[in-house]
Amino acid sequence: MSGTPPELQDVVAEIAEAMRRRPDRGEVATYIPELARADPEAFGLAVIDAEGRVAAAGDCDTPFSIQSISKVFTLTLALGMVGDRLWRRVGREPSGSPFNSIVQLERECGIPRNPFINAGAIAVTDVILSGHQPREALGDILRFLQFLAQDPAIAIDESVAASEQRTGFRNSALAHYMKSFGVLDNPVEYTLGVYFHHCAIAMSCRQLAGAGRFLAHSGRNPATGLQVISAERARRINAVMLTCGHYDGSGEFAYRVGLPGKSGVGGGILAIAPGKASIAVWSPGLDAAGNSHLGRIALEMLTKRLGWSIFGA
Repeated sequence: MSGTPPELQDVVAEIAEAMRRRPDRGEVATYIPELARADPEAFGLAVIDAEGRVAAAGDCDTPFSIQSISKVFTLTLALGMVGDRLWRRVGREPSGSPFNSIVQLERECGIPRNPFINAGAIAVTDVILSGHQPREALGDILRFLQFLAQDPAIAIDESVAASEQRTGFRNSALAHYMKSFGVLDNPVEYTLGVYFHHCAIAMSCRQLAGAGRFLAHSGRNPATGLQVISAERARRINAVMLTCGHYDGSGEFAYRVGLPGKSGVGGGILAIAPGKASIAVWSPGLDAAGNSHLGRIALEMLTKRLGWSIFGA
């Protein structure tokens, strides 16, 4: 791979081969029927370093449904629209509960615990939707990802979106419950429509690593030279990713991997090594918390080999 440091490419290739051989692959998500069709044998890994050099291996160019990883980018957009006023609608604390739990909403008067659980991401989506038609809001989200990844081919997997809409009863309950507390401004069906569709965006590991680069470089996208967000906001988004990015498996991920990250039930993980690299991994088999089983193991191997944990080598 031209321009790639041999040691980084070697590490990535070795990890991909080790993951290919492992028999323990987790369980593919089935509660969204379309995701149940994913190949549990698939594994991809892509790393883009500070100089823009790419090390990639396995199924790194196969598009997959990014699901909750999209919440990193909707959070970024919503903060750009309303700033810290967003935190009146959604908290910043780990939930310690499943990503689609309704229990905390009742205790906390409809305010979701953080923007990465489903309820929180629905509230964030409602902020982006305000003042727009659903198609306009969704178009803004999609164009933002295309811009960050420098790839206009990134698109929504309509079959996954339709599958989510047919079976999203729990998300509908969360949204209606928040609406009863005045947390959502827009019609529930509009907010959910945008939410289901941005979760159904399909990207490869290479594209996703490209889209996350601004978070690794103090809010600046090295591919374009543009400051996407302030350095302070990038630091704070990374902080929420570290503490809340893997639902009630966030502490385990921080303990083992030591990087800010965000997972999705499609099997992807976006991880950020501040100042060093943006990393995307994909393996559809999930652990009990709904995070990629092999993805977490691969990232733990990567940070150990390269000394990239934010807590030290």
